[in-house]
Amino acid sequence: MQLIKKPLGNGINLYIDTTDKFKTVTVNLYVHNQLAEEATKYALIPSVLKRGSLKIKTYKDMVKYLENLYGTTMTVSVYKKGERHLQQYRLELPQEEYIKENVLEGGVKFLKELVFNPLTEGDAFHKEYVLQEKEVHKNLIDSRINDKTKYAVDRCYEEMCKGEPFAIFELGKSEDLQFIDEKNLYEYYQKCINTLPIDIYVVGNVNPDYIEEIFRKYFAFQREDILNISSPNIYKEVKEVKYVRENLEVTQGKLTLGFRTNVLPNSEEYYALLVYSGVLGGGPFSKLFMNVREKASLAYYAYSRLERFKGLMVVSCGIEIENYNKALDIILKQLKEIEEGNIKDYELDSTKKALYTSLNSMKDNATSKSDYYLSQKIAGTSLDIDEFIKEIAKVTKEDVVEVSKKIKLDTVYFMTGKKEE
Repeated sequence: MQLIKKPLGNGINLYIDTTDKFKTVTVNLYVHNQLAEEATKYALIPSVLKRGSLKIKTYKDMVKYLENLYGTTMTVSVYKKGERHLQQYRLELPQEEYIKENVLEGGVKFLKELVFNPLTEGDAFHKEYVLQEKEVHKNLIDSRINDKTKYAVDRCYEEMCKGEPFAIFELGKSEDLQFIDEKNLYEYYQKCINTLPIDIYVVGNVNPDYIEEIFRKYFAFQREDILNISSPNIYKEVKEVKYVRENLEVTQGKLTLGFRTNVLPNSEEYYALLVYSGVLGGGPFSKLFMNVREKASLAYYAYSRLERFKGLMVVSCGIEIENYNKALDIILKQLKEIEEGNIKDYELDSTKKALYTSLNSMKDNATSKSDYYLSQKIAGTSLDIDEFIKEIAKVTKEDVVEVSKKIKLDTVYFMTGKKEE
């Protein structure tokens, strides 16, 4: 079944995927913003909204309301895709045919209440909620350093993209929180909710006409001129490779290499790039795993990953600190091997199979499907999962070699142990 698009007007689009694969109906509402200096404010908003609304004043009351909808669940989150900053509000509702009651309308009504009718005091958010959520938010930002593997990748991106919006962490900066209060956060929220594009994805065994009807009932309201979210610049000439070393309390070094792919997310070359990344470091069959981890015993883990929407790729591995030079040499040798066409049929076939498995597994999770559709929209393409798989199947060894020539090393980041005093 193709995804059905129903524009609700005022920059709000509804997308419906009718499938009988799930016993639940999942609704994901995404608010799109440009990643910018106000990231901390933007990232804080969903946490404040879920604390209480105009009609359902506390989080406890919200949970109770959802329990009365036969255990409907709610989650909120914030993340980035390229230089696009996204708020996500998700509801998972039971399929109506199993309970013989109209929970869907109750869920849509709740979603409208959650996102558009926050609890306010005069022209500000509820002060106590904002204070508490600021504290939670600060702890979240400060604790990112605890996951050293992810932190090393984030730091590599930050160093690589200094001065570009992509360098901004999706939760913002803890030092910004001191300047945020219930009044200026509410002002910013109003600006966002009135001007930012909104996409809503409904996945489940539903009647599209009925879904459209109830969303029109609750989401038909005036908004201002809708902001156009621009695509980031992905082309950047690397004049000189940056080498960054950071001393932290670690016993295992984290070596991360950041590359510019110079491949647009909607180009034909993207599929070859995906296969390239898989051959390089996509699994136990890949060059990084076989040569850096297994044969040379230089890494505890080694993988490559693409950032499709910003045209970036990272190679990340955990190594003994003294093996930095050896590991760096052998990693760069694997890229050279691909560029020179030394790709085994086994590597290519295994990569494609792994990609097919990964894409097909998205069909088994409603939110993964929503995220896939959202990614396609942001990339400026509209392939369904099976069509996407067909594009990967077409990729030849020659295509992979060709795309490998575009990839340029930009930054080498190394997280190492504390310096000896």
